[in-house]
Amino acid sequence: MKTGLVLEGGAMRGIYTAGVLDVFMDHGLHFDGVIGVSAGALHGCSFVSGQKGRSIRYYKKYRNNKHFMSFWNLLHTGEIVGEKFCYHEIPERLDPFDYEVFAKSDTDFYVTCTNLKTGKAEYIKITDMMGQIDAMRASASMPYVSKIVTYDGKKLLDGGCADSIPVKQFQKMGYERNVVVLTREEGYEKKPQNARMAELRYRRYPLFAEPLKNRHKVYNQTLKDIRQMEENGEIFVIRPSEKLTIGRMEKDLKEIQRVYDIGRKDAEEKMKDLKNWMDKSETAGS
Repeated sequence: MKTGLVLEGGAMRGIYTAGVLDVFMDHGLHFDGVIGVSAGALHGCSFVSGQKGRSIRYYKKYRNNKHFMSFWNLLHTGEIVGEKFCYHEIPERLDPFDYEVFAKSDTDFYVTCTNLKTGKAEYIKITDMMGQIDAMRASASMPYVSKIVTYDGKKLLDGGCADSIPVKQFQKMGYERNVVVLTREEGYEKKPQNARMAELRYRRYPLFAEPLKNRHKVYNQTLKDIRQMEENGEIFVIRPSEKLTIGRMEKDLKEIQRVYDIGRKDAEEKMKDLKNWMDKSETAGS
């Protein structure tokens, strides 16, 4: 029975996930596969490469750099996240990603993107991080504030547009027991977005505009499904113990550290139950 780890996105709320994953590394947890969406993919790759502390480190160090994530980027390049700086300079030079360890890992790693032509999610297996960096970038390219990314002949954007929490997809892919890390607190309900804005901004991609308009319905239903699966013991969920009020482009060092620390705290508090659940699931599947 294969064990999967499903990581929701959420822009800077993802630093909560970074805290959770660092605790997972502290305890030596292993997963057969990891699937990340947007920020979940960005932090998940450092989990697979075994680089504890990397996410919080570079976020804190480069948070004020205009080439990292800023309105300056948006005005000068058309996207809020700096492509060259974030996807090349940081992982290749400034805070090196361990490409070798990632490539040798026995944990399969997938990112979720949304196909603009079909409006459907694409689940891409990453085996060569440097060579497939555009798939990573696509997964985390938020609509409205990012350029469309072309990868493998497909036009892609943020995976959260079509499948924010791909636990059902991972089950279909053979991961029968899954740990799910959310970035919204218990009881959260997504509100409708501006449908007209989606239609105007992506008028050339009407099938992509549809999931944007209906995202609140799909997301809220996904949360209901997750709650049911959790109650049935099919999955184990770690969610924020309090509402995360961190800004989408948070610069405050204390706030970034606070959200990261909440992730660590929640993971530590759940660790005993998580290990017991994983042991029981493994026994049941053997």
